[in-house]
Amino acid sequence: MRIDFNEKKAFICDMDGVIYHGNKVLPGTAEFIDWLKRENKEYLFLTNNSGLTPRELQQKLERLGLDVPEERFYTSALATAAFLRDQAPSCSAYVIGEAGLLNALYDVGVTMNDYDPDYVIVGEGRAYSLDTLTKATNLVMKGAKLIGANSDASGPVENGIMPACRALIAPIEIATGKTAYFCGKPNPLMMRSALKMLGVHSADSVMIGDRMDTDIITGTESGMSTVLVLSGISSLETVDQFAYRPTVILDGVGDIPRIADEEK
Repeated sequence: MRIDFNEKKAFICDMDGVIYHGNKVLPGTAEFIDWLKRENKEYLFLTNNSGLTPRELQQKLERLGLDVPEERFYTSALATAAFLRDQAPSCSAYVIGEAGLLNALYDVGVTMNDYDPDYVIVGEGRAYSLDTLTKATNLVMKGAKLIGANSDASGPVENGIMPACRALIAPIEIATGKTAYFCGKPNPLMMRSALKMLGVHSADSVMIGDRMDTDIITGTESGMSTVLVLSGISSLETVDQFAYRPTVILDGVGDIPRIADEEK
C-alpha cells in the first residue's frame, strides 16, 4: 500500500511522539511543517493531551523553533468541551486537569462544582492526588457522570513514558464500578470535528500518529489514509497485535516531504 502525499489535501497530525518528545523536537519535523506550508496543504495538529491550550501549544512549538499558528491545534480538552456543549449546556463539573481543560470548559459555559456536579471530568495534570481522586470517586458514587478527556494509558516523554488519562481515571472506575466516557481519540467525534475545521473530506486526508490504538484506528474508521511513525509509542512488533493496519509505516514525519518530492 502507498499514499500519494502530493494528491492529498489535508494532514491531521498527532503531536507527542510524532513531532516532539517532551521538549525535544524530533528529526524531520521542521522539514515536514515547511512542506505543508510550501505545498499549501490544510493541516491540523491533533493531540490527546488535555493539559495545554492551543495558545500554549503554539508558544511551546515557537520555543522549539517551529512556527505553527494557534488555530492549527485541536486538543482532547476542546473535544470534551464541545461534547458537553452539545450534550448538557450549562452543566457543572468537578475537574481534575490543567489549564487547557479548564479553559475549554469555561469557554462553553461549564461551571466548576465540587459538591453535586453533573459530571466528573479527568484529564492529565499535576492536580491529580489521592485527595482529588477520593473526591472524584465519591462524587461519581453520588451520581455524577464520569468523563475522561482521552483514553491514552500512557504518553511518551524524553526518558520513557508517563501515565496518561486512561491510567489516571482507572482507579475511579474500579472503585465505583462506573465506566468513563472518553472524548478524545479514538472517539470519532474528535476526528469529525477536525475534518470539519479543515473543510475537507476524509478521503482527501491523511492521519499521522505514533499509536495504533488511538491515531491509526481513528483515521482508519474515519475513512482516511493513515501513517504510523515509529518515533513514539507503537513499534513494528506492536502493529501485528491489531486486526487493522496503517496504510504506510515510516520512521518519522520527515520521510513525508522526501517521499512527496521523489514522486513529483
